[in-house]
Amino acid sequence: MILPREFYKRDALTVAKALLGKIVVHETAEGRSAGRIVETEAYVGPEDKASHAYQGLRTKRTETQFGEKGHAYIYLIYGLYYCFNVVVGEVSGKPEAVLMRALEPVEGIQLMSKRRSAAGGNVVKLANGPGKLCAALGISNRQNGLDVCVPPFFIQDGPVVSDEEIETATRIGVDYADEWKNKPWRFYIRNCSFVSVRNK
Repeated sequence: MILPREFYKRDALTVAKALLGKIVVHETAEGRSAGRIVETEAYVGPEDKASHAYQGLRTKRTETQFGEKGHAYIYLIYGLYYCFNVVVGEVSGKPEAVLMRALEPVEGIQLMSKRRSAAGGNVVKLANGPGKLCAALGISNRQNGLDVCVPPFFIQDGPVVSDEEIETATRIGVDYADEWKNKPWRFYIRNCSFVSVRNK
């Protein structure tokens, strides 16, 4: 079952944890590929200095975050890698988002390996990072703004991950965000080999 829009109409911290264990699916002309979400990061809106929409910044890049919940927010980093987020939140127009940081490949692994030849056939390394998972699933800015509640690019339900199975940590790559860099808003499945970075 594809997750309904109501799933995303909750605060970013709640959705970031609830997305663990769910399945991202991308159907393309090349074939269908999918991965289980094992790591996420929450961005809570205009007050969050780590958010692209800090202080309500509204640009061509961030516009999707201000739109309907349950849509993909995809952007390019370092001019090389795409990152896939989902727009979430209880308040309409408030730009909250959840970043998908790592997946466990579950379908279309051969296709994912072709797209991610740099992984050298190592399934663990196919999607253990936000840029890697986008490459593995064939995600680019063409999917920015798409509704993830309908095919061909969507998130479907999966087994619930209990609170006892979830590790929390600080977000990665947000050292510019002053005190907000220390927020423990990265969530991942404990003892999962497909996670990008574990607590030390």
